[in-house]
Amino acid sequence: MDAREFRGTIGRYYHESVPWWPEPVRAPEGAPNVLLVVLDDVGFAQLGCFGSDIDTPVLDRLAAGGVRYANFHTTALCSPTRSCLLTGRNHHSNGMGRITELATGFPGYDARIPRANGFLSEMLVPRGYAAYAVGKWHLTPDDESHNAAPRARWPLSRGFERFYGFFGGETHQFVPALVYDNHAIPPPRTPEEGYHLTEDLVDRAVEFVTDLRHVDPDKPFFLYFCPGACHSPHQAPRPWIERYRGCFDRGWDAWREETLARQLASGLLPEGTELSPRPEWVPAWDSLSDGERRVYARYMEAFAGFLSHTDHHLGRLLDFLDRIGDLENTLVFVVSDNGASSEGGPFGSLNDVRQWNGAPRTVDEALAHLDEIGGPRFHNNYPWGWTVAGNTPFRRWKREVHEGGVADPLIVHWPRGIAARGEVRRQYVHAIDIVPTVLEVLGVEAPPVLDGVEQRPVEGTSFAATLTDPDAPDLHETQYFEMFGCRALYHRGWKAVTYHTIQDTSQPFEEDAWELYHVAEDPSECHDLAGRRPEKLRELVERWWIEAARYQVLPLDNRPLSSFVLEHPAAVPDRARYVYYPGAGPVPEEVAVNVRNRSHTVTAEVEVPAGGGEGVLVAQGSGLGGWSFFLLEGALRYVHNYVGLEEHRVHSDVAVAPGPHVLAFRYEKTGEHRGRGTLLVDGEVVGEGEIPVFTPLRFSLSGAGLTCGYGDGLPVCRDHAGTFPFTGRIHRVVVEVEGPPYRNPFAEAEAAMASQ
Repeated sequence: MDAREFRGTIGRYYHESVPWWPEPVRAPEGAPNVLLVVLDDVGFAQLGCFGSDIDTPVLDRLAAGGVRYANFHTTALCSPTRSCLLTGRNHHSNGMGRITELATGFPGYDARIPRANGFLSEMLVPRGYAAYAVGKWHLTPDDESHNAAPRARWPLSRGFERFYGFFGGETHQFVPALVYDNHAIPPPRTPEEGYHLTEDLVDRAVEFVTDLRHVDPDKPFFLYFCPGACHSPHQAPRPWIERYRGCFDRGWDAWREETLARQLASGLLPEGTELSPRPEWVPAWDSLSDGERRVYARYMEAFAGFLSHTDHHLGRLLDFLDRIGDLENTLVFVVSDNGASSEGGPFGSLNDVRQWNGAPRTVDEALAHLDEIGGPRFHNNYPWGWTVAGNTPFRRWKREVHEGGVADPLIVHWPRGIAARGEVRRQYVHAIDIVPTVLEVLGVEAPPVLDGVEQRPVEGTSFAATLTDPDAPDLHETQYFEMFGCRALYHRGWKAVTYHTIQDTSQPFEEDAWELYHVAEDPSECHDLAGRRPEKLRELVERWWIEAARYQVLPLDNRPLSSFVLEHPAAVPDRARYVYYPGAGPVPEEVAVNVRNRSHTVTAEVEVPAGGGEGVLVAQGSGLGGWSFFLLEGALRYVHNYVGLEEHRVHSDVAVAPGPHVLAFRYEKTGEHRGRGTLLVDGEVVGEGEIPVFTPLRFSLSGAGLTCGYGDGLPVCRDHAGTFPFTGRIHRVVVEVEGPPYRNPFAEAEAAMASQ
C-alpha cells in the first residue's frame, strides 16, 4: 500500500486510528480474454484459409468462425512488427527500425523501446488482467540477452507476469535456447525423447492459464503466443514432413497459379486481381534439373510439415480453452510478422551457419541427405522460388516494402463478440492497429501515464467497428513504410514504393526509382502508374518525408549491420583472459570468448575420477558448427566442426590417470583461418594435428553458446551423444587469447541479413 494513497486515519494509538484497504482491482465483468498469436515468416498465401493447399485446419476453423482481413499490413521484419503489435506505435517510434541485432545510435533504430510507449501487457495488468508471454520475444537488445544482463527490457519488466520462450530471431526446434521468466534453462527433454519446441510452448501456455484458473476462474488474461514457426530452421517431427512427400513436385510456378485461383474463388481477393510476375532472378521450375527439383520440393515439404504441426498444436491450446469454458469469450488474433522469407537464397540451405561463414551450399549435399531435411541435424531453409509463391499474388518478400514483404494474414475470432462467420474484410489495417482495437473492445482509453511515465499517443487506429460491420469506414488512411532504405507510403488506396538495394551501399537514395500503384484496384502492384500520374506520385513521396520526420525514421541508412559499421560501445569489453566454471547456463556467442582467427589456449583444471573420466570440459556451438574439448574413453580430444561440413580432430591415445590434472589445448594460428592444435596433460604434449579451416565468423545459430562441463544437446561432433557431462570435477576452465578479436563487419552484415 502506498502511504500517499492511504485514506484512513493514523492517530497516536490504534484505538484512535482507522485502517483502510484499497479495493482489489478487477476487470469489468464479462471482459474478454485476449490471445494474440504471432506466426513467423508465414506469407500471405501460406495458410489454407488464405489460399494454400498446406493443411491448417485449426486456423481455417478460426477463420470460418470469425473474419479474415485481406488488407492487413506489417513492417516487413519481425522485431519491428512485434513492437508495433504490443505498443500500438510505429516501429521507428519504438526505436525498432530494424531487428535488435542491427541497432544503430539513432532514436528510431536503437532497439530500446521507450517506457513512454507502453506495452499492451502494461496497460491491461493494472486493469485486472493476467499477462503471459510464451514463445519468441526478440525485443531485447542483443547485448542485454544473457544471464548477466540487466532485466529492464526483458518480458517481466514490460508488464508480463510470466514468460517462457526464446529471445533471438530464431532457435533450434529440437534443441532450443530457452528462457524461463528471467533466466536461461535447458530444454526439458531431448530430441530422442520426442521433444519439439512448439509442443513445449503449448504445454507451457496451458500450464500458465491452468494456474490462473485454479485460483481465479473469472480473471481475464492476455496471452501473447509466438511459436518459432515458420522461421528457419524448418524442423518438425518426421511424420509431419512425410505426409507432404511429393506434394510440391509440380513446383512454385504451378503452385502460384493454383493458389491465386483458390484465393479468388474463396472471395479473399477481389475479382480481377492479377498474379505479379515471377522475378527474373527466380528461375522457372521447368528450367531446373531433376536433382534441383527433388531438393527444392523437399525443402518445401519440410516447411509445410512445420506449419501443419504448428497448426495442430495450436489446436491443443484452443481445445483446452474451449474445454475450460474460456474460448467463447476470448478475442483471438492470428497474424504473421512479415512476408515469406528469402533467407534460404536461390538454392535453399541445409545449414544457415554457412551463410555467415561464406561456406558453400550445394544441391548435391542436400540430395545425399534428402530424408534428413527437417530433422535435428540440419538448419534448413527453402529457396526463394517458394518465397515468391508464399506471398502470392504479391511482389517481393520479407525485408522489403512491396506488398510481398508487408501484406500478411490476419484472422480475428471471438464467438461472443463477432456474429460474422467466415467473412472477409478489406479495410486497410496495420500492426499498430491491434492495441487500439483491443482497448476499444474493452471500453478503455490508452492510459496517459503508466508506472509514473507519461505516455506518448498510440499511433494506430482501432478497427473494432469492422469486426461486426463489413461496411464500416476505412479509418487507417495513411501509413508509411521503411526497411533498410526501402520505402513506401500508403494513402487512401494509393501506394508509392521504392526498392533500395542493400547489396550496394554506395547507391544514393536520390537515385531510387519510385513506383506508383492504385492498390485499391491493383492490390498485387502489377501496373506502375508513376509515368501516367506524376503529380500523385510526387504528392505521396512528399508525404512520406513528412511521416518519416514525424516517426523517427531519419536518418536513412541502408547499411544493414551498422552496430559494427558505426561506433557502438560494447556492454562487455573484450579481454585476453576468460574464466568459466561448471554448472552455469550457456554463454551466448556474442559475449563469450572470441577465439576465431587468433591463437589461443584452453586450460582446464580438473580432477579425474577413479577408473578414468569422460565428458565435455568446454565446448562452443553445436552440431551446426563449433568446437569441443573433452575426454573420451579417458583420452583427451579436441574437435573443430566447420559449419557441419568438416570435422577436424586432434586426439591423444593415452588415457589421463585418475587425480588432479591440468588439461590444455593450444591453437597456434598458421594462416588466415587455419592453424595447428596441440593437446597437453600437465604441460606434456600428448597429441598434435592440423586444423586446415577454422570457422571465421560464427560457430552456430539458434542460441547455442559456450558451455563448461557439458555440451549442447545437439553435440558439436558425432563422437558422443547428448550433452555428455564430465564425470569428474572441473575447478575452472581458462581461455586465453592473443591479439585483437577478428571482425569482418561487411561479411557479418551480409550474413546477418541472410538469417533474420
